[in-house]
Amino acid sequence: MGTKKSAAAIHRQVNWAGLGWMFLFFWYFSGVTQLLIVNAGVAGWSGLVQASMVTVLWMIALILFPARTRALAGVIGLVLWASSLGGLGYFLVYGQEFSQSVIFIMFESNARESSEYLGHYFSWSIVAAIVAYSLGGLLLWTRVRPVYLPRKIIPVFCLVLFTVSVGFSAVHQYLKRDTLGRAVAEFEEKIEAAAPWQLVVGYHQYQQQLDSMTKLLASQKLIPPLKNLTDIRAGQPSTLVLVIGESTNRQRMSLYGYTRPTTPNLDKLRGELQVFDHVISPRPYTIETLEQVLTFADEEHPDNYLSTPTLVSVMKQAGYKTYWITNQQTMTKRNTMLTTFSKQADEQIYLNNNRDQNETSQYDAGVLDPFSKVLADDAPRKLIVIHLLGTHMSYHYRYPKSFDYFTDRVGVPANVTDDQLPVYNSYDNAVRYNDYVVSSLIKRFGETDPNGFLLYLSDHGESVYDPVAPKVLGRNEAAPTRPMYTVPFMVWSSPKWKALGMPQDYVADVHRPYSTSHFIHTWTDLAGLRFDEFDPAKSLVNAKYKQGPLLIGNPHNPASLRDFNSLPSVAPDGSISPMTNDANGSKGSGASKFENDAD
Repeated sequence: MGTKKSAAAIHRQVNWAGLGWMFLFFWYFSGVTQLLIVNAGVAGWSGLVQASMVTVLWMIALILFPARTRALAGVIGLVLWASSLGGLGYFLVYGQEFSQSVIFIMFESNARESSEYLGHYFSWSIVAAIVAYSLGGLLLWTRVRPVYLPRKIIPVFCLVLFTVSVGFSAVHQYLKRDTLGRAVAEFEEKIEAAAPWQLVVGYHQYQQQLDSMTKLLASQKLIPPLKNLTDIRAGQPSTLVLVIGESTNRQRMSLYGYTRPTTPNLDKLRGELQVFDHVISPRPYTIETLEQVLTFADEEHPDNYLSTPTLVSVMKQAGYKTYWITNQQTMTKRNTMLTTFSKQADEQIYLNNNRDQNETSQYDAGVLDPFSKVLADDAPRKLIVIHLLGTHMSYHYRYPKSFDYFTDRVGVPANVTDDQLPVYNSYDNAVRYNDYVVSSLIKRFGETDPNGFLLYLSDHGESVYDPVAPKVLGRNEAAPTRPMYTVPFMVWSSPKWKALGMPQDYVADVHRPYSTSHFIHTWTDLAGLRFDEFDPAKSLVNAKYKQGPLLIGNPHNPASLRDFNSLPSVAPDGSISPMTNDANGSKGSGASKFENDAD
């Protein structure tokens, strides 16, 4: 009874209303922006939840020194207000969440570009919103008042606040991760949604990735050029376009035989396309795949990306002006290699600076206008690389509401449950929106009457409750299934390009089994380039092409490598998957739920 009375007495002594105002004041400087982000449908609730928890940390100082509550709240609040303005202003202008990628763009801009930016985006409505926001913070500060707790519970109370805000997350990441560096990086991601950590963590990560990128770029500059490079189209104006998709499994495209009309625009263009139907990616992750796709590395020589020229540098050696337009995140630890590839281009256009691209609406149609502007550039020879966000998880963030086309079970395999159906449909809707973007790129390219070609492929596939593995979603290299690797691969060539003739040994065999780990040989073959390092046996469009094993797996662990054709192509009940032909010439699908954030 004594304990109960003591607890009740303490409860009566605690000024809960005072604690509530204290929390609301500190929460305001992170929570308002996060609420706007959620309300706009730009991202999910994770940022708001994380920011709310981290906010609790600032209450400790006021609990420990109640006599100085107003002064401490004012100083801390001023810091939080100032550090939060960048994130709020960025959202009001771009509708995106502030991240280290924004810091990268800021430091990459010069004074002239910054002044042009301010002049272009200056708006009195934004000024009014920031003034109102500031007054709201000031009003909340006037409601903050001292909270005096019984002295014996102050240490416990502060320990609880610290644990809730950052303590539990820090210990959890330390125990969960295999290295201290990785634990710190994961912990930083948990607090990054809140002010002032947006700036602190963002700048710290920017410096880390900038250092890594600088070292990679420096090492790339030391790589010697290709030997004896020749170009059968030398001296001819030409524009070549490489469109890299994301997480798109060709088995879910009607262009490849899927029963649902997920690619109506490309279906109409089919007569103008060379659609290759037996192409796979070597790995189910973006970075690891593109290290092979964009260099001379492959599954048997995975480190060659560090010692051989990239596709961009090859095209520059051939006299092309190079451009990189990306809707993928720019400056994150996972994407440092992507940024390194892009920085080798002569010009870069970065469109996606969100903190969390998985749970953020960032539509690929944003690449269309920059693409048109680059097409209008008067450079006689151009290489344009466009990197899409494609059908990346979470799928419902990949398309606007107007593309919410598939909402029922028509055309859905019987294995898909009612709980799985929304995700299954959202992936097909994402594929349909991707069809709109890719076909629009082709149309805009064709309208310029170019001399060149556009090639589209996806970095890897995606498994979304497909019949082979009906309970699995995503990608997992340790448990591979066909849809993780089956990718679209198609070429649109302009009339001028065709009229000038293709290489003597060009072969349009669209049914050849092929791995994009050897893509650079196909690309340079299509472009009409020859050099000592070129291997015609690795070119999909060469008469000397030789089919080898379609290796998948982690090449840094050779024992994990296996032939794609060894993967199951039938459902657990023994039926053939109602999808399309894969690289084995049979029908199949599969899935896995892992590592979509490990893009």
